[in-house]
Amino acid sequence: MTGNRAVAYKSPGHVEVIDIDYPTFELKDGPGVNPANVGRKVPHGVILRTVSTNICGSDQHMVRGRTTAPADLVLGHEITGEVVETGPDVEFIKVGDIVSVPFNISCGRCRNCKERKTGICLNVNPDRPGSAYGYVDMGGWVGGQAEYVLVPYADWNLLKFPDRAQALAKIMDLTMLSDIFPTGFHGAVSANVGVGSTVYVAGAGPVGLAAAASAHLLGAAAVIVGDLNEERLAQARSFGCETVDLRKGDPQDQIEQILGVPEVDCAVDAVGFEARGHGQAAGEERPATVLNSLMTITAAGGALGIPGLYVTGDPGGVDEAAKVGSLSIRLGLGWAKSLSFTTGQCPVMKYNRKLMMAILHDKVQIAKAVNAQAISLEDAPRGYAEFDAGKSVKYVLNPNGYVK
Repeated sequence: MTGNRAVAYKSPGHVEVIDIDYPTFELKDGPGVNPANVGRKVPHGVILRTVSTNICGSDQHMVRGRTTAPADLVLGHEITGEVVETGPDVEFIKVGDIVSVPFNISCGRCRNCKERKTGICLNVNPDRPGSAYGYVDMGGWVGGQAEYVLVPYADWNLLKFPDRAQALAKIMDLTMLSDIFPTGFHGAVSANVGVGSTVYVAGAGPVGLAAAASAHLLGAAAVIVGDLNEERLAQARSFGCETVDLRKGDPQDQIEQILGVPEVDCAVDAVGFEARGHGQAAGEERPATVLNSLMTITAAGGALGIPGLYVTGDPGGVDEAAKVGSLSIRLGLGWAKSLSFTTGQCPVMKYNRKLMMAILHDKVQIAKAVNAQAISLEDAPRGYAEFDAGKSVKYVLNPNGYVK
């Protein structure tokens, strides 16, 4: 038996590396574990030694105290690992395999999974459809910002890399397959981005940058990224995006300067419920700002992809409506323009294999696009603090020394 170290949420603004139990093939009681899941047997699971595990903007919502996450909840839903143990029901995944773990936990057996809707699996979270590692109200599956982690339904969930040496050589790109690359790609696909499209991406954090890179991969003619943070806008420009500085006001005028018209064909919301106002209201939290802005700047008949996170419970919401996820969006405008929009978790397994092949065959450099940097597990508190302060870096934790 070996030990296990992990990154845990302690209180608003505070994470800490703590000692936790080495995983077993049973879900045990602990912070955030749904009581109905306690004692759940996992003979279909594997134990991974973590190769890489990333800090995500979704984690930051919890760390800021904007959810009901309990103290000592182990964080981390972006996981890549090496299989070190397999449960008795695992048939195809073997010890020594290097694998990517979709952040959606899914059973592969329910109606939704069979329809490729793995973000809303019916069997892994007793409270509601959909689950994820290390996330509040998602069933209590222990997070992967740790040295070791349990993954259920391994034959179904895991994406095995075809060659170990190749995988480790490209690990900084491949680590993005667990969440942000498929999530950004899903946002672009949901917005109907295609050859010749003009695209606006709201938010130049890692998911927004991944959406912008995905739009390029899908053949967009022009990709425009909007943000309030100049460092993040510079990162978007580094791989060929146009940018809009939202400190100067709403994006229409700046879009018109770029395209000659104040509208785009497609738009992606990579911000979510902690959105800030534009222009003179740039310092104010206005959770409906992005959604309303996108409905204004998207051409009639267009589509919005919304991978940005919206929640049903936000203790820090700006008003009572926002605290339960009720926002004043201009649905009438969206209806009048015949806009369509897609929300919810990205079904990672719908995209991750094809995106893996794009990485392995050098069709995309996603780590470069999102400015990925590896740090030690013990350095995670610094990574969280710098990311929260707006640093344009995608922090990749390296708990077992695989990342060179």
